[in-house]
Amino acid sequence: MESLPHSPDRSLDTAGPEVVYDRAAETELDNLPVASSRDPAPAAPAETGQGCHGGKAELTRAAMASGNSELMERLKADYPQGPHDQPQSMCPAFGSLRVGLRMRRTATILSGSACCVYGLTFTSHFYGAKRTVGYVPFNSETLVTGKLYEDIRDAVHGLADPALYDAIVVTNLCVPTASGVPLRALPKEINGVRIIGIDVPGFGVPTHAEAKDVLAGAMLAYARKEAQAGPVQAPSGGRKELPAVALLGEMFPVDPVTIGRMLEPMGLAAGPVVPTREWRELYAALDCVAVAAIHPFYTASIREFEAAGRPIVGSAPVGIAGTAAWLDAVGRSCGVPQSTIDKAKAPILAAIRGALETAPVKARITLSGYEGSELIVGRLLKESGADLRYVGTACPATRWNAEDAAWLRAQGIHVEFRASLETDLAAVDGYAPDLAIGTTPVVQHAKQKSIPSLYFTNLISARPLMGPAGAGSLAAVVNAAVANKGRFERMSAFFDGVGEGHRAGIWPDAGRLPPKEKPVAARPLVAAKASVRMEDF
Repeated sequence: MESLPHSPDRSLDTAGPEVVYDRAAETELDNLPVASSRDPAPAAPAETGQGCHGGKAELTRAAMASGNSELMERLKADYPQGPHDQPQSMCPAFGSLRVGLRMRRTATILSGSACCVYGLTFTSHFYGAKRTVGYVPFNSETLVTGKLYEDIRDAVHGLADPALYDAIVVTNLCVPTASGVPLRALPKEINGVRIIGIDVPGFGVPTHAEAKDVLAGAMLAYARKEAQAGPVQAPSGGRKELPAVALLGEMFPVDPVTIGRMLEPMGLAAGPVVPTREWRELYAALDCVAVAAIHPFYTASIREFEAAGRPIVGSAPVGIAGTAAWLDAVGRSCGVPQSTIDKAKAPILAAIRGALETAPVKARITLSGYEGSELIVGRLLKESGADLRYVGTACPATRWNAEDAAWLRAQGIHVEFRASLETDLAAVDGYAPDLAIGTTPVVQHAKQKSIPSLYFTNLISARPLMGPAGAGSLAAVVNAAVANKGRFERMSAFFDGVGEGHRAGIWPDAGRLPPKEKPVAARPLVAAKASVRMEDF
């Protein structure tokens, strides 16, 4: 596949939305055999009465038998599992749903069990989505006869209004994927609106963080074919004057700005963040000179960048050692002379060193999460002076986080990929930290032990991490939490015994029932008077 060269004379149309589509690929997909209400269809898990509760093994078997064997093999290769079966986290499809809901001029349709769709939409709106989520309902009959696919196709045709949307994302959840509902057979474009069909089954995609890559990779693949076919739209703000480095993985809004300032002395600029907020930003992301895999598990997205001939750089500019190594790697990938790289590094590293010295962290910490940025946060905590003992992530080991894992292990820190909840809890129990950073159940477990704790997603990953700003922001929140140790101990002493043992209100067997209280002796009855006289008043 032809690479996309970065050069000023590359054809980027800034005048209008003209796009050349891959008509050959669309025709090929339109010719695929599609089940209909008149065609026989393979039995689906819902037909057995198990539905989405049939278990991972049964759903996987059904998906393989219903024509999705290639899909399942691809998911297995892109998002390998182990050492245990699957991390305990939210439904993976929340990740891809959130990516779509954050994009302008993008419609979202879910195909799955009603209970799953309710939970996903509730969670998405809880996290601030202000967009409608489309839903195509089904029952056993429409599922196994192919009518569900026809309903999805009709819904997409009805929604494809180019005045409102650039793209429509249709997502199969567990049951439709297991039943082989062929979203790949949907038209690739309707009335100029792109149609993106993806499968995000909980039995094939381990975490919601990796589900973000499923959609981001599908969009990049579509955009790359468009760019290869002809002129495409330029970014709304115009092309970068300097060669750009695309940033892979969601991050705090200040971080891309900080990264841009660090790259500018090397003659580079920070490109779009993938997942993007607008379709045309995908073209700008592909039009980069290198890709910074800040989140190293975006396997499908990296595959598209590599197909476009773009080099990939792992890790992130966090701390002193991390920033120095990252700037060296980015500079080399972009052909920047080493003398220029060294000159750019000097003031940045001095500023980071000053921030770390001003706000050191002096505490024993365990760290876990499922966002995928746990290792770079661990590096920053260690360079801030923390006695970091454990880093657990629900995401997998990849070639793009190997350097971070090696650095942490060289510091004597235990690193656990695909960490289970049990492993994270054992780390808290075993290391007895001054602060536990983790997922909601880890935080709850630590607080029950009077250990201060912070929820990784909302309180750690949702703040600046890169450069001098990152060093200062982490120290402030961590040190404030550690200082609350005395409050936790006082609260634990005050509520000692409440909600424990027989006071918990849960008694699995009669032997553990609360002790019976002795009955109070009944008061003797007073005989009623035969009559009432005036003297009685």
